[in-house]
Amino acid sequence: MAAEEGDGGREAESVPTESVEEWANWSGNLTFTPAGIAKPESEEAVQEIVRQCADVGRTVRVVGAGHSWTPVVETDDLLVSLDEMTGMVDHDREANTATILGGTTLQEAALEIQSANLAMPNLGDVSMQTVAGAFGTGTHGTGTEFGNLATTLRGGRMVTGTGEIREFDADEDPEFLNAVRVSLGTLGVFTELELELVPAYKLERREYCTTFEQCRDHIEDLERENRNFDFYWYPRSDEVKLRLLNGPGGGTDPADLEYASLVQKETDWWNQIIPEHNEMARKFEEMEYAVPADEAEECFLEVRDRIREEWRADAGWRVLRRTVAADDTYLSADYGRETVTMGIIQNASLEYAEYFEDIEEIFKRYDGRPHWGKRHTRRAGELRELYPKWDRFQEVRREMDPDGVFVSEYLTELLEGDKDRSPLVEERGESETEGEQTEDEEEEEEGENT
Repeated sequence: MAAEEGDGGREAESVPTESVEEWANWSGNLTFTPAGIAKPESEEAVQEIVRQCADVGRTVRVVGAGHSWTPVVETDDLLVSLDEMTGMVDHDREANTATILGGTTLQEAALEIQSANLAMPNLGDVSMQTVAGAFGTGTHGTGTEFGNLATTLRGGRMVTGTGEIREFDADEDPEFLNAVRVSLGTLGVFTELELELVPAYKLERREYCTTFEQCRDHIEDLERENRNFDFYWYPRSDEVKLRLLNGPGGGTDPADLEYASLVQKETDWWNQIIPEHNEMARKFEEMEYAVPADEAEECFLEVRDRIREEWRADAGWRVLRRTVAADDTYLSADYGRETVTMGIIQNASLEYAEYFEDIEEIFKRYDGRPHWGKRHTRRAGELRELYPKWDRFQEVRREMDPDGVFVSEYLTELLEGDKDRSPLVEERGESETEGEQTEDEEEEEEGENT
């Protein structure tokens, strides 16, 4: 591997990098060309990379599995991949903790943790992301008793913007933990993460299909009665898929679900049951907002009405509704309030920008906070008003990265700019199938609502 040059001829002479013509996220709807990509194999190598880049004014962005739609890792300078730093360092079954390396994916971590008879309290639908990437963007699952995945982070080690090691622990420095849990990779490079876990457990998944009107009056009961509950709503049919996850035999009594048809039932270990879409074969766009739980019903009904009235012919896919517990993490969408999240999903072959921006206006009226890894137009001018600890987070960020080594043009606009918003821009040309579902997409929707 040869050393790469940064912009303007600046060199970090001994930073070993590989050239890359183009980097693309998992779905291919975000692409860019960095100056190079480095793949350190140790914490010391990460330190050396950061120090050398800081010395010559270069910037660094750490890339995970690339499951974000927003350009949080985009850079024309150096990318750092931790693919060579994966696996479990150690675990403590009595304390229910485990420490993993910074490049470990959720799927890899789950297998290692399960082998130690431990488990994460919750997961989302997808387990392809790196743990650090999922934590950094506030990724979550569903369940009124569960916070986002980053709430399981209780300590670790990171390389700061000056190349120093910063150890942190929930007991010794809870304020720093509240800043670092959801931090978009702007405080440093995670090399080790200590997770707070629970004993391994099994879950039973039950899925039901019904119409929205038939289940509408039961949603609060379903949220209260089940460990994990969410539902997909399909705009074109007004049908829903209810998803209930509980300990075997638990949750809502099947007799109380006579308004719905059971279409799936299976039981397995937590890491086999909670995530459903590991392969992620179908490409799509997504916007997700978190709104206060006590206003969720009103907000969802307004979103439903708007889509049915204005976008039914254009909406190619579904809307996902989930619940998340409140937390104390500064940039968490769930800071200080129980939330309900609503994900607006559109097939990648169809236009999304105008549709998303129209629905986003509804979320804004409910003080909605965007998912950091999914499409949105919010920028610092508006975001500062939504997060009570916004300014404190910026102070911690500048302490950890005084020279802006981990900052990009996008992150500067997102976190520090004065603009109120930045319009969504299509990443591709006009689709020949705009406004229409493909045959495969129609078959999928029919199959999920049978």
